[in-house]
Amino acid sequence: MKNTLQDAKIDISHKPIGQFEETRFEKIHNVIFQDSNIASIKVAEEIANLIKKRQGQKRKCVLGLATGSSPIRVYEELVRMHKEEGLSFKNVVTFNLDEYLPMEPNNIQSYFYFMHEHLFNHVDIPEENIHIPDGTVSSDETTAYCLSYERKIKEHGGLDFQLLGIGRTGHIGFNEPGSHLNSGTRVITLDHITRVDAAPSFLGIDNVPRKAITMGISTVKKAKRIVLLGWGQNKADIIKKTIEGEISSQVPATYLQDHDNCTFVLDTSAGTELTRNKTPWLVDACTWTDELKSKAMVWLCETTGKTILSLTDKDYNDNGMADLLAQEDAYNLNIKMFNKLQHTITGWPGGKPNADDTNRPERATPAQKRVIIFSPHPDDDVISMGGTFDRLVEQGHDVHIVYQTSGNIAVSDVDARKYAEIAMQITPSNEAEKIIKSITEKNETRIDSPEVRNLKGKIRRGESYAATRYMGLNDENVHFLDLPFYETGTIKKKNLSSDDIALMVEIISKIKPHQIYAAGDLADPHGTHKVCLDAVFAACEELKKEAFMKDCWLWLYRGAWHEWDINEIEMAVPMSPGQVLKKRNAIFCHQSQKDGVMFQGDDSREFWMRAEERNRDTANKYKALGLSSYAAMEAFVRHKFN
Repeated sequence: MKNTLQDAKIDISHKPIGQFEETRFEKIHNVIFQDSNIASIKVAEEIANLIKKRQGQKRKCVLGLATGSSPIRVYEELVRMHKEEGLSFKNVVTFNLDEYLPMEPNNIQSYFYFMHEHLFNHVDIPEENIHIPDGTVSSDETTAYCLSYERKIKEHGGLDFQLLGIGRTGHIGFNEPGSHLNSGTRVITLDHITRVDAAPSFLGIDNVPRKAITMGISTVKKAKRIVLLGWGQNKADIIKKTIEGEISSQVPATYLQDHDNCTFVLDTSAGTELTRNKTPWLVDACTWTDELKSKAMVWLCETTGKTILSLTDKDYNDNGMADLLAQEDAYNLNIKMFNKLQHTITGWPGGKPNADDTNRPERATPAQKRVIIFSPHPDDDVISMGGTFDRLVEQGHDVHIVYQTSGNIAVSDVDARKYAEIAMQITPSNEAEKIIKSITEKNETRIDSPEVRNLKGKIRRGESYAATRYMGLNDENVHFLDLPFYETGTIKKKNLSSDDIALMVEIISKIKPHQIYAAGDLADPHGTHKVCLDAVFAACEELKKEAFMKDCWLWLYRGAWHEWDINEIEMAVPMSPGQVLKKRNAIFCHQSQKDGVMFQGDDSREFWMRAEERNRDTANKYKALGLSSYAAMEAFVRHKFN
């Protein structure tokens, strides 16, 4: 579980970088939290303290603000401080980084709408103190408008504090690769990757504007204090390039290396690729825990191109692990690691009956286990662990699939209208007619009506039944929770509530499982997986005193975006070529998510292609380390409850 007590003690105030051995590769000050919620509160506290300080000086506090998912929790905390602690924003002047072009302010995708929804509508900031780039400005007026935006910032004495996120291209604001160090506020053409990342909010990349107005690099760098937020595994690579790489216009965020008061506030996942975290033995002497030994030895095999049993003393010495050899010779290290990996492989994910389970990932008893597979969306079960699902059913376990959300937002209007029109042809009804009318009259400022969302949810539900029946599961073992946090009709979800957790507690209490499988894929770019995992943790915490929970093990799988590192894997389930094909066919049952999935992410392949490649890659990595060869493998990590 997250160590929030430790997080609460972390200081995010700026410190010069590079003076300590562990940060010698780093060129930007950064702090890493296990919990992004605590990190966001820390940033909000710094902003609040600055506002109060300026109030005491009878001065305006000029804030540069960002949009996107990263700062939402910061804004929530500022709103809480205003409502519960009396924090006033009457002396605050804000300048937002950017806005799409063209974009009407009442469009739910506009940054004007975003800022009012998350902050301005809930605090006492004077309307005249709010400055957001105008997405309706005409093309012949943009130059003059951008110059006037710069002039307003200067007239207010510049930015006291600039809050930033970071895009996967390394953009800050909408300063895409190629942006110049001296650039000011201007119109810019959006990078394809940036548009791909924005596509879910716009329900398809074709709806994402191609241009935007953005503050320039020069404007941002003139801020007296800069804090950049980075959450999640999908930001890890660009965070490393920004913090450890050379300054380059191809990664615009690297320009922040020259700022004398800049801090990156990261969560654990976003910081995983930093050298001090990924390969700490290359930085300084290590405390060699079993986990770090495993990580280092897998890395050493990949670096040298050798199998585990062929590593030599020289390999260890030449790659920064001499102090490890001082504790134990290469032969013993290699044998232990080989055995550890070998013991993760099992064709019996529910445990092998009547067998010695000393070195097996799962218990032999009870021979028939009650199993819950939690699926955040109505297809994550077969995409992420379809082969294991098949094995569990085939081997006689009492398997229950529990779909946590309806997945309705991922169904296109085209598909929904098609089903509604088919229904009209079979049995004409006012309801179907109302749905068709709602879809055809929908515009960019509206979200789906409850009737349309209900239809889209039913489409996902029908596809789920098709897949689970194909896998040999009875309908009574398939459960749909439709957790309330998800049911907003937009990408933005509600916070997890007691109602969500109550539904989770109810289903777990009803089934009393020996095994729970849940999505631990926090690289999911839309956040649903994380909320669903938090719901699992919260429910298990509430039920921890129940007798059946003492015999319940929680296994975490990952999905279409990311896989566990080999050294992390605690159970690897091999798949035959036939099972790979069966898993593919189960994924095909989710027709609304095929041939035009709405939330593609940065990978143009369909989900079945991604899943097969990921499973094949895991098997190949085991083979490269000297283990047995399989067509594919699904991987799991066991979560240990406190």
